[in-house]
Amino acid sequence: MDASQVLKQYFGYDSFRKGQSDIIEAILQGHDALAIMPTGAGKSVCYQVPALLLPGITIVISPLISLMQDQVKSLNEAGINAAYINSTLSESQMYKALDYAANGKYKIIYVAPERLETMSFITFAKKADISMVTIDEAHCISQWGQDFRPSYLKIVDFIDSLSERPVVSAFTATATSEVKTDIECILKLKAPRVVVTGFDRKNLYYSVEHLSGKKKDAYIAGYIKEHMDESGIIYCATRKNVDKLYDELGSLGISVTKYHAGLDNETRKQNQDDFIYDRVQVVIATNAFGMGIDKSNVRYVIHYNMPQSMENYYQEAGRAGRDGGESQCIMLFSAQDVIIDKFLLDSKEFEGVEDEDRSIIKERDLHRLHTMEMYCKTTECLRNYILSYFGEKTEEPCGNCGNCNNEYEQIDMTADAKWVINCLAETHGRFGLSIVLGTLLGAKRARLKEVGALSYKSYGKLSDRKEAELRLLIDQMINAGYVIQTDGEYSVLRMGDISPLRDENTHVYIKKAKKTYAGELLNMAGQTGRKAALGNTSDATEGSNAASRTRKKSTDSLTAAGYELFERLRALRLVIAREEGMPPYIIFNDKTLIDMCEKLPVDADTMLSVSGVGQNKLMKYGSRFTEEINKFVSEHPGVVTTLDI
Repeated sequence: MDASQVLKQYFGYDSFRKGQSDIIEAILQGHDALAIMPTGAGKSVCYQVPALLLPGITIVISPLISLMQDQVKSLNEAGINAAYINSTLSESQMYKALDYAANGKYKIIYVAPERLETMSFITFAKKADISMVTIDEAHCISQWGQDFRPSYLKIVDFIDSLSERPVVSAFTATATSEVKTDIECILKLKAPRVVVTGFDRKNLYYSVEHLSGKKKDAYIAGYIKEHMDESGIIYCATRKNVDKLYDELGSLGISVTKYHAGLDNETRKQNQDDFIYDRVQVVIATNAFGMGIDKSNVRYVIHYNMPQSMENYYQEAGRAGRDGGESQCIMLFSAQDVIIDKFLLDSKEFEGVEDEDRSIIKERDLHRLHTMEMYCKTTECLRNYILSYFGEKTEEPCGNCGNCNNEYEQIDMTADAKWVINCLAETHGRFGLSIVLGTLLGAKRARLKEVGALSYKSYGKLSDRKEAELRLLIDQMINAGYVIQTDGEYSVLRMGDISPLRDENTHVYIKKAKKTYAGELLNMAGQTGRKAALGNTSDATEGSNAASRTRKKSTDSLTAAGYELFERLRALRLVIAREEGMPPYIIFNDKTLIDMCEKLPVDADTMLSVSGVGQNKLMKYGSRFTEEINKFVSEHPGVVTTLDI
């Protein structure tokens, strides 16, 4: 059996995706490999397929208990014997799993990095025939990475302790050039085959909405109402925000649950399962949620607060659209988010990190935070901003993100910029953004009087401007180098290189959005009261720039009859999932059900032509699905379920 046959028999796919065959071929030829592939690109197949063809065992090192459990369930469903070794197992269960593995029952074993140092695992590893060691979430080994884990540094010692060095493969979705180099060097990869498939998730639509306070809550309530039949994740920076938003949405009758580290283990597990098993529509969570959760039909991810880094955002937003369906990634940004993130970074723990490294990591963290803030403030293409951060060159704007689809008016604020410089000269670079803005706007605050700002020539000189406009202006001046904003806990504004402003031909412009989806949605809600957030919102967006955000759904090719069959197959899948005690997407994902609706398989042979149906799943579930399809076809003679669009 070759790799393509394994792919078809166990996973039900006819061909590999971009980059997969290159990595698999390298591993089977005995080469080390490093794959940097976006979420949803099929990284796991890259080590699972060769694991079944290599003579010995494959050890997969993963930091995530939920990922191990999810992957092992999926493999067992596909007819592949696999197990995991982590803290959820009792001592006797662990010894039993290792004994089975030593006797050849398991081809793939998932293990937490901490377990590599235990005597029981070391004893097993020295006797076992290990063909490959795979490191998942490999960015965790790098101090340049956003999720550095000291336990990952022990992996090298484990590999070195083996009597014969196996093939070493590493996988990650988020790696800058510095992180990529760290992975190669720290893991001591030998002439690795490196495959970078690109970071562009074309099915994801990125947008940023500038909202604060209760407006964020109203926006989310309205958005969910517009997408009542879809599954979504809402990320908050703090437990307090999770609890507050959960109570608010729950009071509006929205199907919602919550997840954060402040809940006990049993409640977290129950709430996570409610979301995964489609018992609730939306989960509100801190970033503790989602790692290793392979729920394929998440149609939107909304960030209630700005994450601390682009790596975090890319990873969290990337939990939308894992099945390839069109999905939304929405950031709700306010200046308060930056303050919250700085506080969280100041509270960050550095267990296992040398003292001299802490200041370096803190400096990198602040740089990442600034990069994330600039993403929220840019008026340029959002997709290109993300791709550029990860080192991917782009030729032109994507034409399919919130900024590309927004209309902007350009405002000449050259005269205003000179007053900003005047104000910075008067403050001598001693104060931050709040004092500078308050001075220029002529705000009546005790703090301004205390520092003597009321006597500045610049005091009140831009009182005819809105604060939001001045924030945009100062951001633009920082980007141009006219103003310097220091890092650190007490950030201040200082003059940069202002020589270009002395040229009368130099102008400073800001771009301001003419109309936003959030503005229209909230305007409609304000006209019709609090319950408008749950009412008919279609009129609010009709004819607006929101129309340009109408995304193509994976079910768009289905006719009315096709959609009826799709819903019947979804209902059957849910029944089977409850019988089997596993998430519906592990039975078959939505993409596979849609392919069934298109191909109308009425027997085993035609069912095997459906993408995502392998031999094992055909044997377990095929007859029930073909029976339902046969029943539907007999009820609708000559039915047309799809049309080309």
